[in-house]
Amino acid sequence: MPRATVDLNPGQRPDEDPSLAVRNNGGMPPAAAPAPAGRREALLVLSFGGPRGHDDVMPFLENVTRGRGVPRERLLDVAEHYHHFGGVSPINAQNQALVAAIEADLAAAGVDLPVYWGNRNWDPYVEDVWQQMTDDGIEHAYVLATSAYASYSGCRQYHEDVARARIATGGGPTAEKLPHYFDTPGFVRANADALAAALAQLPEEHRATARLVATAHSIPDAMAAVAGPEGHAYENELTAAARAVVDAVDPGREFDLVWQSRSGPPSVPWLEPDVNDHLRALHENGETAVVVFPVGFVSDHLEVIWDLDNEAEETAGELGLVFVRAGTAGTHPAFVAMVRELLQERRSGAEPRLGTNCPAACCFVQRPASRPAVDGAAARE
Repeated sequence: MPRATVDLNPGQRPDEDPSLAVRNNGGMPPAAAPAPAGRREALLVLSFGGPRGHDDVMPFLENVTRGRGVPRERLLDVAEHYHHFGGVSPINAQNQALVAAIEADLAAAGVDLPVYWGNRNWDPYVEDVWQQMTDDGIEHAYVLATSAYASYSGCRQYHEDVARARIATGGGPTAEKLPHYFDTPGFVRANADALAAALAQLPEEHRATARLVATAHSIPDAMAAVAGPEGHAYENELTAAARAVVDAVDPGREFDLVWQSRSGPPSVPWLEPDVNDHLRALHENGETAVVVFPVGFVSDHLEVIWDLDNEAEETAGELGLVFVRAGTAGTHPAFVAMVRELLQERRSGAEPRLGTNCPAACCFVQRPASRPAVDGAAARE
């Protein structure tokens, strides 16, 4: 059912609060010392959420876009994408699989830590999961966001989700978000293996010459310009991740970074080029084959399977381009092990990194009262 938004501080937007970075970590700065012995800790996998059937679709979209002035006609358009798949978002099963894989990896490593799963926009809501952790006696939660990069919707908003949950439950566990993980060996390895597998699917004559195209969710130019303490961290991190992935497969090979899933009015500039426009440009330049690797995403959720497997693949087919789409990190063992490594890093009291220790101005966006959706293509994952 729709969940009302809880203001962090009535009358003040979260992006105007200079103390947000501390308050979002549970009223305390990120740990700079090893976790106290005997403290009951947990891991929370925090994600976007998605509908579980046809009847959930419109209430879910209304949750995502509440207060953002998105026309109902746009919501109906996006709803059709979900209905195409029976109204069921694949992100739910993917998150459940990730939780199960993390639990198995932690157990195999002898790490006794319960794993919870919560969402921003649909059941299980983060507020309800926070209450469950409170009832279970959890004293501190480490939060893994299903986004590897800097940006308001990909990082800062997850801090706000935690703050909102703690307010809704009257406190509960203290918390700290795990840092950005775009450059970790496990994330790179998972994406590199997927890219190598995609190249192997090409006819042999195209494997050495196919154009490699990395994709990520487009965001407004104004948001991209302020993501991170030095600006443009979103684009810089994506470029670095894509470079590392490609170099792990074919060192020095060229690639392009393009964008997908934009939303909002045409009058608002977003990162370009769109992947479909880029495919047309590649065709005009004489390219004959392309491998798209969605390094900006953690799992094969709706934006990947609709925007790439349907729309981009259809565009490539119309152009006569040989097209293969690589998989995402998903539950690749190296990615799952990375989660454990990030946990161990934070539990040991290592120096906090970006994503965990965010400056007050990080990802600051001056937003109007009515603004376009920025965490999905008008409402997608």
